Amino acid sequence: MEIPIHIDFIALVILLGVFLGLFVSYFIIKKSLRNNLPNLFMGLFILAISLTMLEGWLNYTGYIFKFLWLSNFAEPLNFLMAGLLYLFIDSQLDGHGKKYYWVHFIPSLFWFGICMFYFLQPDAVKFNDSLEVMDMDYPRLDENQTFSDDPLGVRNYTNLLTGIYFVVYIILGSRKLLLKTKSSGESIFVTKNKTLKAIRNISLHIIIVTIIFILVKNTFHDDVGDHFIYLYVSFMIFMTAIQIMNQSTYYNEVSSFLEVPSLKYIKSSLEESEKNTILENILSQMENEKYFKSSTASLSGLAKAIHETPHHVSQVINEKIGKSFFELLATYRVKEAQAILKTDLGKKLTIEEVAERVGYNSKSAFNSAFKKITSKTPSAFRNS
Repeated sequence: MEIPIHIDFIALVILLGVFLGLFVSYFIIKKSLRNNLPNLFMGLFILAISLTMLEGWLNYTGYIFKFLWLSNFAEPLNFLMAGLLYLFIDSQLDGHGKKYYWVHFIPSLFWFGICMFYFLQPDAVKFNDSLEVMDMDYPRLDENQTFSDDPLGVRNYTNLLTGIYFVVYIILGSRKLLLKTKSSGESIFVTKNKTLKAIRNISLHIIIVTIIFILVKNTFHDDVGDHFIYLYVSFMIFMTAIQIMNQSTYYNEVSSFLEVPSLKYIKSSLEESEKNTILENILSQMENEKYFKSSTASLSGLAKAIHETPHHVSQVINEKIGKSFFELLATYRVKEAQAILKTDLGKKLTIEEVAERVGYNSKSAFNSAFKKITSKTPSAFRNS
């Protein structure tokens, strides 16, 4: 059965938002994959929300009936987006719960497992389901189900559970933000801290999206009014893209139209003087306090020691020193080990003992780092 395609201004705006969201998320993820965990979570959040919008656009226009294998493909992402936003907030502010971050992916993985029963259904089931959720008055096809598409009977409560999921994470994120502003002696509504401002504004947008979601689901049948949500999200993506372009270093360099530039398109939120201050504090911790000697040394621990965010500390290390945090840590540890190995005491200590004195728990890790930096093993260096 042929279902007519419906294209209007709303569909065009949402489609533009989808493409722009996928484009922005790709570059944010690519730039932050190695050493910027907060931005990685934000990139994944924008990717998830863009894919959800794509599914909504397919439903709104009727294209879903031409690609039935994509039916409800983004549903598990409903239980991932708020978690990613919370992880962005947590890793941006302190990152103390880093080892438990995987827990926040469980709801989405669980829902994906539930949706597999639907994904494996024949096209007739997906065709009739799409007609139902879009409230379209067309004849249904004969179904030939060999097993239930919802054996646990929970997918009928998808919208309710999604709303609860978002509200829970909004509460968790807001609590963390309020505690951070309180510890900084500032107000959430009046703060000069750019990081807190950014997180506050993002949180407000998500609260608005959640309110729109609740109003839409209580006003319209199933997915009929979802385009109102996607219009607001498209606006958010447009504003994000404009902010990226306005802060890009592209405008400070030689124009490269029709040329693929290699630019850091997102300018640091820190002033140069702030970067220099953070750098001085980092070097002080390393050289005066010997922070690198701690076997539990971490980016978040160093950030806490100098009262900064892990994101800013990582950024300054990358920009000012040209290394990652772990490369910087290894440099100081190996330098200290070289100094020890040159002493009479160092000639009596075992390599394991030297490794422990400079912060390594593993002899192999120590040997690997030492050889990478000096081109010699610790034993060879001592003998030379």
